[in-house]
Amino acid sequence: MQFPAMLDRDESILAFNTRVLDWAAREEVPLLERMRYLSIVSSNLDEFFEVRMADLLDAAQNHIHEGDFTERQFLSVSTKAHELVAQQYDILRYSLYPALEANGITIVSHGARTPEQRRWVKNYFETQVRPLLLPVSLDPAHPFPQVANKSLNFIVKLAGRDALGRSNSIAILKVPRALPRLLRLPPHLSGGKDLLVSLPSVIRAHLEELFPNREVEQLSQFRITRHSDLAVDEEDVSNLRMALREGLQQRHYGKAVRVEVSSNCPDELADLLCRQFDLPQQSLYRVHGPVNLVRMGMLVDLVNKQEFLFPPFAPSYPQALRGVDSIFERLKEGDVLAHQPFESFEPVLDMLREAVNDPNVLAIKQTIYRTGSDSELMSLLREAVRRGKEVTAVVELKARFDEEANINWAEKLESVGAQVVYGVVGMKTHAKMLLITRREGKKLKRYGHLATGNYNPRTARLYTDLSYFTADDVLTGDMQRVFVHLASQSEIPRLSRMQMAPYTLQETMLQRIAQAGRAAAAGKGGRIVAKMNALTDEALILALLEAGQKGAQIDLIVRGACMLHAQVPGLSENIRVRSIIGRFLEHSRVFYFGIGEEEHLYLSSADWMNRNMLRRIELAWPVTDPELKTRIIDECLLAYEYDEALSWQMQADGSYARPQSPLEHPRNVQRALMTRYLNAGKDSSKKGRKKPGKT
Repeated sequence: MQFPAMLDRDESILAFNTRVLDWAAREEVPLLERMRYLSIVSSNLDEFFEVRMADLLDAAQNHIHEGDFTERQFLSVSTKAHELVAQQYDILRYSLYPALEANGITIVSHGARTPEQRRWVKNYFETQVRPLLLPVSLDPAHPFPQVANKSLNFIVKLAGRDALGRSNSIAILKVPRALPRLLRLPPHLSGGKDLLVSLPSVIRAHLEELFPNREVEQLSQFRITRHSDLAVDEEDVSNLRMALREGLQQRHYGKAVRVEVSSNCPDELADLLCRQFDLPQQSLYRVHGPVNLVRMGMLVDLVNKQEFLFPPFAPSYPQALRGVDSIFERLKEGDVLAHQPFESFEPVLDMLREAVNDPNVLAIKQTIYRTGSDSELMSLLREAVRRGKEVTAVVELKARFDEEANINWAEKLESVGAQVVYGVVGMKTHAKMLLITRREGKKLKRYGHLATGNYNPRTARLYTDLSYFTADDVLTGDMQRVFVHLASQSEIPRLSRMQMAPYTLQETMLQRIAQAGRAAAAGKGGRIVAKMNALTDEALILALLEAGQKGAQIDLIVRGACMLHAQVPGLSENIRVRSIIGRFLEHSRVFYFGIGEEEHLYLSSADWMNRNMLRRIELAWPVTDPELKTRIIDECLLAYEYDEALSWQMQADGSYARPQSPLEHPRNVQRALMTRYLNAGKDSSKKGRKKPGKT
């Protein structure tokens, strides 16, 4: 059986960011939110280059034509990246800047400043900026300085000679990270408008003052992006935490993979930068605006006018937990589900607070992946230790770009006596679980929380995720066995109900997919609906294609990268892929399998990626409670299948298109869920349901 070639993963990631960028171009989106989406895409692109580009660049520089990374791939991905960057700056220049100015929000250039504004800018430069600047003229005694990852810099060509009579013409000026990239002009200089100035324009206006008796002939801003994925051989280090700390010190100076310069940067200076950082021309990005659009996100906070932002939304407290005196007592009646951000993350903290304050709670175990640098949850764990409870924290030190925060939390927890472990050697612990053990009479009773997302109250207001509270003895027993495995690295745990990567999760998903395919082939009906962030695992993709060819009807809700080529006539016409991009980041993982009359529904911490299936500790657990199953299918699968406002549907050529709706107000799944949860008295789990049908 022949299947179509899979879509390129890197190009799929860039295509996802094109869909996000579309929100910056939509006039119906509030103005400051459009600027935020522009900044988000830039942040995503930074991470893409930091993590994904080094291997492709190596292949291009070594003219590799076969294997996982090739020169052709580098050229293709670079072309797509250049196109995306050009779209960003076109939206900024031709859409956002005019719209901002029409609403009294302007970034005032040096040439447009009044004499009074120029005096204010000059005073700011002299008192706040100049003392921190140290231009370096290049000569044998002053080689090209170290340039940190993603830092703002100027390259300058000077005429004349220096104080010693030398004609060294190139100088580098590093701009300190501590300086804000946007400044608000004071009200008496703004005329009732929101007027701002950019730091690069402040420096540019006074650049020649930094080079007395020299003339600035040419100049450009520039920014270097470096490979930043930490690689530590866990089996070859005695202390993983210390090894990662040392690695973090070098992250800012890894291999250069991209150089951004101003659009008018002279070729002479651009070529010099490419030679200095050993980069081909394809890695040079000329931009019509600031070289770092991520920092332009500051504009949202500086202006901060509600009429230019999404309407405020306050999540509701889960109906099943309202008015209860004890979450533990409520869980004895049955499991509880919370759907964030439509429902609050607060019950997770309340459960932990109750455990900390309850003298009958003996032990608390928790996994920590991304919890943030300022976390009440971590403070509660420390307080639990001080109150004499046994606290075990499985801290994932290698959570990308959160390594430093997690190292700091590990040290703080250890300092008060918590047991801190780092999981299984060679694997990231990505599972999300909290387990509380309580003495009740002569018995010990466990209470658990499982989640599709991180223990981070801030992102819980922005990401869609599912929280699952349980006192089920089988599920909490499985959780206990997983924690023992993570702490002791003992034999692979035998779990009763959960599936765990890298041991059984992929195999179980493959079995369910195959069962749906066989049921469809036998005329009994095979149905798969899966919601995830990314689909790149080849084994699962091939299994889906085979099940689809046997007649299984498959709907995949994949927010980001998807390598499965759907809707190809004769090959994958029974598979539909849609991506949902909206106000909230779609993050929940939900897997439904209809196999004849049987239904299986799983929640999971794992995407369908090779790394999640084979190189991480992940969990998936079945939902068996009929009411909760109804609610999850209704809210997380059926509702998403019928969305028209936020959806992008994969076409037969692998591209994505927005669906055409006959309605004046197309169906918007996130808005519908917000409306549902604004009605505090409505409990959607009481509603009847139907099986997910073909869209």
